[in-house]
Amino acid sequence: MAHQTLPEPVSLGGRRVLFIMAHEAEYGPHLRARFRPVMTGVGPVEAALHGALALGALAHAGDLPDLVVSIGSAGSRTCPLGEVFQARSVSWRDMDASPLGFTKGVTPFLDHPVDLPLATPLALPSVRLSTGADIVSGDAYDALEAEMVDMETFALARVCDHFGVPLMGLRGISDGPGELAGLSDWTSLLMLLDERLAAAVDLLPAALSE
Repeated sequence: MAHQTLPEPVSLGGRRVLFIMAHEAEYGPHLRARFRPVMTGVGPVEAALHGALALGALAHAGDLPDLVVSIGSAGSRTCPLGEVFQARSVSWRDMDASPLGFTKGVTPFLDHPVDLPLATPLALPSVRLSTGADIVSGDAYDALEAEMVDMETFALARVCDHFGVPLMGLRGISDGPGELAGLSDWTSLLMLLDERLAAAVDLLPAALSE
């Protein structure tokens, strides 16, 4: 995927906000009317790569944003389909070096908690988010403590921490109650989520100005 060479933060409530998304499928007409995101591609590796390139370019220009928003869809077995949530924390479900004595979810030799706290500026419900390179479906939710899953936010949290920029996770629930049977199980609600995520973005100016 080609990297967006000129990231474009937008001014909201007197703060400069950079939106980051995984894929065009989540970027419908309502969100297109509000911002142009950095598109990273799907998964933690792509998110880390393109997120770091974007913030690195802004840092080089002396123009880092005040806030980064990881926005898009998520899965959940407990959060209602079609609803929008903030992530109050994010963990990395792929990381397991426990056979060597490290805590599951913690990168060896790095001092970070299992759950990284995130910014929650909006008066919306907040839940724990788990990031990984796998699609979580059906009984796989049993192994997770987080209420919501995605494939990018933890990687972006590490990038933002490196550059000293707060990160917000804003996600709409596209799937999760049952076993996934195909791509349409993810895409069927994306247009609804585009509208509802855009409505949440419209709350940011007032929240960030306080």
